[in-house]
Amino acid sequence: MRKAVICLLLLAVLVVRGGNREVHILAVNDMHAALDAMPQLAAIADSLRTLYPSLLVFSAGDNRTGNPINDMYQPSGYPMVALMNQIGFNASALGNHDFDMHSLPRLMGLSNFRYICANISAADSIGIRTVPCQVFDVEGLRVGVIGVVQTNKRGHPDTHPDNLEGVGFEPAADVVGRYEWMSRECDATILLSHLGYREDTVMASAFPWLDVIIGGHSHTQLKGDTVLAEAQTRMLITQNRNKLPYATHITLTVDSGHVMTKQAEYIDVKNFPQQNHVVKAMVDNFSDHPEFRRVLAHSTAPFANIYEIGCMVCDAMKEESGADVAIQNFRGIRLESHPGGDITVQDVLTMDPFGNFACVMTLTGAELCRMIELYSRKDIFHFPHLAGLHARLTLDKDEPMVIREMKITNEDGSGIDMAKTYRVVTNSYVAAACRAYGFEYTERLNRETSEMIMTFLEKRGTVDYHGVSRIESKVETDTSCVPASK
Repeated sequence: MRKAVICLLLLAVLVVRGGNREVHILAVNDMHAALDAMPQLAAIADSLRTLYPSLLVFSAGDNRTGNPINDMYQPSGYPMVALMNQIGFNASALGNHDFDMHSLPRLMGLSNFRYICANISAADSIGIRTVPCQVFDVEGLRVGVIGVVQTNKRGHPDTHPDNLEGVGFEPAADVVGRYEWMSRECDATILLSHLGYREDTVMASAFPWLDVIIGGHSHTQLKGDTVLAEAQTRMLITQNRNKLPYATHITLTVDSGHVMTKQAEYIDVKNFPQQNHVVKAMVDNFSDHPEFRRVLAHSTAPFANIYEIGCMVCDAMKEESGADVAIQNFRGIRLESHPGGDITVQDVLTMDPFGNFACVMTLTGAELCRMIELYSRKDIFHFPHLAGLHARLTLDKDEPMVIREMKITNEDGSGIDMAKTYRVVTNSYVAAACRAYGFEYTERLNRETSEMIMTFLEKRGTVDYHGVSRIESKVETDTSCVPASK
């Protein structure tokens, strides 16, 4: 009798729901060690698991880099791994910044979740343990996940090349098609992508058998209506800005081995009204480092944007090295603003979190201009921060990120002497990248760039970079230039 009642109840559920079953996913991307947001993220996962016990939790990569409490820990990056373990992540893609430092193999051994990446290859001796794909069982439904990481024109992710010795990569577009079999054997097929939104749209067109792309890398904040527009073409693409302002709750309705509907809900993480108290205690413990709170200098005005911070960083490198010119890669700075007042050790290590060393190049004026042009790839997003120089950029009227013309002058506006020899200081990441263009550094200083910034600030005591800009830009049709920082 009891078995008969259970069968009738199951039949009633199937009739009411039309045979549909649901898969629920909590997705994040580019967390960049946002430790302070992890207690709220954990509470969101707890709340969703109360409703959906088989909730899957995925990261689209770049879990680390940007917070010295995490990055300077030993082993580097462990706090984020410990917190992800506690929250119960099921898998993570590899992001380009997950290769920063040399602790990735050890972190993988400490992780209770898999790292999924189909376009990487590494010898066993390297210790990077990944799987190209994984199938998750969600109450009898098979959810297949493929992972990919971005590669640049040099064929590897955007990280210091020295961190990638013994590791090979293929373009994601050449790899994903090998896993089409998953769409036939699984009820839902997901690409866990650290490629960037533009590339994700290309992948959506190339591989229509995918059901969902959980994206990262470009820090693109998608909205509900954007996602629904993608859903009309069968593909659901999700992504959020970096450092956990939002997380995405994805609901897939499955019937007879096919995804019938897809929905994405964006959840405000930092304003979520609850915290997981265990995760909060872990964050407090990791954050208890008095040295990070040490005050180095006082800023009499706020730093309004990354360009003002970049000017200060380059001034520090130039002054501390005695060079004529300083060059810092645009995204080598990870603090985008500062309220002014005290500048602490933690602020500096957040500005410059990569542990790069200072390197000096000896270049003629012509070589210097050529190096900047090649390194920037004629893209304003890659154009570096400067000291000792001023740049005026003309941007494409149809593609405003594309630099059509650049004019480099001395900082006072006078012309560069193309035959003169300049002593140029940069960081070891830029120096390594410029080897591909035929430029070699002549001297590696035994100083990290972050230590140079700290020394510079302690010597100055007080700084003010409000309104300082060494890069101006105009669109082709404009008649006047405006600061790039505006």
